[in-house]
Amino acid sequence: MEQVPQKVFLNTKEAAEYLGLRPNTLAKMRVYGTGPQYRKHGRYVRYQRDELNQWSLGHRHSSTSDA
Repeated sequence: MEQVPQKVFLNTKEAAEYLGLRPNTLAKMRVYGTGPQYRKHGRYVRYQRDELNQWSLGHRHSSTSDA
């Protein structure tokens, strides 16, 4: 069985699904600068899979009292 290569860049909808968020949440995070890094390819917003993973790892917590 041939494996389909994964896309390197994801649009907002795909990135939100990958992270388990809503696209509107990512859009708000872009405005406030609190979300994962993104790129603008012309008028299109694109997220790189590796950067989504890094952002997610940076938001790990072991307790609900963690900042």
